[in-house]
Amino acid sequence: MNFRDRRRDDDVEINLINLIDVLLFLVIFFMVTTTFVEKSEIALSLPKASALATGTDSNKIRITLDAEGRCFINDQALVNMQLETIEEGIAEVAKPMTNPSVIISADAKASHQSVITVLDAARRLGLLRITFATDLIEPEAP
Repeated sequence: MNFRDRRRDDDVEINLINLIDVLLFLVIFFMVTTTFVEKSEIALSLPKASALATGTDSNKIRITLDAEGRCFINDQALVNMQLETIEEGIAEVAKPMTNPSVIISADAKASHQSVITVLDAARRLGLLRITFATDLIEPEAP
């Protein structure tokens, strides 16, 4: 006579390999579809530089100067390029921020005076963290 319990022979197994495959697929899918680069919708031809700025900061003010002489603060167009107008626009955007950084994206064909006007407005507001957006210079093939 066989008095052994049959339940122990019929143990239930959970196959985790399929679950791991599905989770790995989801991780790869989200990694491929996520974008981390923030691009402006304003068409610019940025000047070239040999290195890119690193780091991200949510406490930033983006000022864009295009080739036609227009100024945009966080993608909102200003009515003119006068110092007072630019200063008021920057002050309004910077009001809720503490020590914001200013990122100036000037078209390569933008006038030098427009860049200096933006720098002067930022200086008058006491904003000292100012950077310029550029494109990376591609290294030449040997």
